[in-house]
Amino acid sequence: MASECEELVGRASRGDGSAVEELLARNLPSLRAYVRFKAGRLVQARESVSDLVQSVCREVLEQLDDFQYRGEAEFRSWLFRHAYHKVVDRGRFHRAAKRDGAREVEFSESAEQDDEELEYAMSLLTPSRNAIAREKLERFEAAFAELPEDYREAILMQRIAGLPYSEIAREMGKSEGAVRNLVYRGLARVTLRMQSGEGREVSE
Repeated sequence: MASECEELVGRASRGDGSAVEELLARNLPSLRAYVRFKAGRLVQARESVSDLVQSVCREVLEQLDDFQYRGEAEFRSWLFRHAYHKVVDRGRFHRAAKRDGAREVEFSESAEQDDEELEYAMSLLTPSRNAIAREKLERFEAAFAELPEDYREAILMQRIAGLPYSEIAREMGKSEGAVRNLVYRGLARVTLRMQSGEGREVSE
């Protein structure tokens, strides 16, 4: 029997609008969290996470007819691969514009929306599901941003995108063991960085 996700993809591929909406809605919170953390401050200062996610969704819809379903993990991998390339491309564009001295337009979504996205992402990246103070959210985001790129990508794909280690290993060109190590060590670094930050605040 086909899984629910496979059925949705099949219906969406045949032009079923309600199936397309349901399929994207199921992945929207994780997609927003992924884009937020992947984009970084440079892109977020100039474009909204919402606009980037909508752009990714439009591209996915345009190419859905060409997608061949081979499992939910592969569909999610395909979806988040679009998000990855979208954010990377926009980052290159804004870095080039900054070097060229082009006029920059600063953009930031509301603080309330920032908090919602950060808290959702942190609930996936850490065991805690409790309400989190804004200061802790900011420490978490700063600590995560300090990780090397391969650590961040492995964590986002495993915790946010929800991909299995085998799929992440294939995407990153690494062994499953290496990916597991990146996720474990990366989250440990974030935890230690946040704890050291809390310690400095107490001493001050």
